[in-house]
Amino acid sequence: MNKPQVVIIGLGYIGLPTAALIAQSKTHVHGVDINPEVVETINSGKIHIIEPELDIAVANAVKEGYLKATTKPIVANTYLIVVPTPFKARNEPDISFVDSATKAILPLLKEDDLYIIESTSPIGTTEKMMHLIYSQRPELKDKLFIAYCPERVLPGNVMYELVHNDRVIGGVNQSSTDKAVAFYRQFIKGDLHKTNARTAEMCKLVENSSRDVQIAFANELSLICDKADINVWELIELANKHPRVNILQPGCGVGGHCIAVDPYFIVSDYPLESKIIGKAREINNYKSFWCAEKVQTVKMEFEIKHGHKPNIALMGLAFKPNIDDLRESPAKYIAQKVLQNANNEEYYIVEPNIESHKVFKLTNYKNAVAQADIIVFLVAHNEFKNLTIPKNKIVLDFCGVLKKEDFKGA
Repeated sequence: MNKPQVVIIGLGYIGLPTAALIAQSKTHVHGVDINPEVVETINSGKIHIIEPELDIAVANAVKEGYLKATTKPIVANTYLIVVPTPFKARNEPDISFVDSATKAILPLLKEDDLYIIESTSPIGTTEKMMHLIYSQRPELKDKLFIAYCPERVLPGNVMYELVHNDRVIGGVNQSSTDKAVAFYRQFIKGDLHKTNARTAEMCKLVENSSRDVQIAFANELSLICDKADINVWELIELANKHPRVNILQPGCGVGGHCIAVDPYFIVSDYPLESKIIGKAREINNYKSFWCAEKVQTVKMEFEIKHGHKPNIALMGLAFKPNIDDLRESPAKYIAQKVLQNANNEEYYIVEPNIESHKVFKLTNYKNAVAQADIIVFLVAHNEFKNLTIPKNKIVLDFCGVLKKEDFKGA
């Protein structure tokens, strides 16, 4: 492989598609991941995550020699930091991965290099990394281009959205912003919006916090409607006939690596000011707990009425429909919560988008429905929408699979 022009640190759900996209334009990309199995998989032209079109893009990039993965970074012109930002106790964001990735490239940096963080980060992280770099490499002070550019893609459509979605790009100074915009313009067809690093960091957090608040409104409505004996799906459909109303659909909580996580970056740093954002997180977390309690209640009602324990199908584990991603999944949480209180009932755990799970024994969705007395829809996968549910089954529909059909739950 020729000398790389781009080093990407982190080859996960965003880093690998980004690496493949850049490599498609005949740019040499050196991908870095701490997991040797991930590195080996990519270098064999295969992928370790499920994402449409990604397998073809990676296979072609590796075959043509434009993409190579290792566990260590090497010298390049541009460095992208695309690593996780998990949480410590009390929902405090942890930027240690960003910090470690930055330290790994410190000896490699040279004048006029471009350093970009794509990882979701607390406000001020880009400036913090800039100070770290210049404290260790003072000879490079004001001679690097440093910027922040968050992704805003939808799992299941990442390869398209990486190219066509607009991006917000903020540098630590104007020249850094311009340099980063020029870099992304080689690969992205969407508009590139210039700002500063702090605003770009906040923009990413605000986008997902806004969604979380809107979902919390829908989830709160579902709790109210359950008590008021109103079909929440019909209610929302009717309310949305108003020309200026667009209520989202409720679910069993909020999951994934963005919407369920990003609001905490704001709440952690600005606890007194983020009243609505913090409350929305509480509501969406509570909805998952409420769903698990609802299953327990219906299970006990069944046993009292029929004199025997029910068979229960838990339908879906992913954090959203039609993907295999279980990160921060409320459905997975509910399944775990329900199974913790199991008392010799027969459970059928269903997730059609994965073949196996290290904790759950998975069942085919048709078999689960046939065997179950109680069917609990946790994720609105396409496979579930075409099922014929016998009238003698009890259905808890937490995600709108049945919509206007009669069912228990909201």
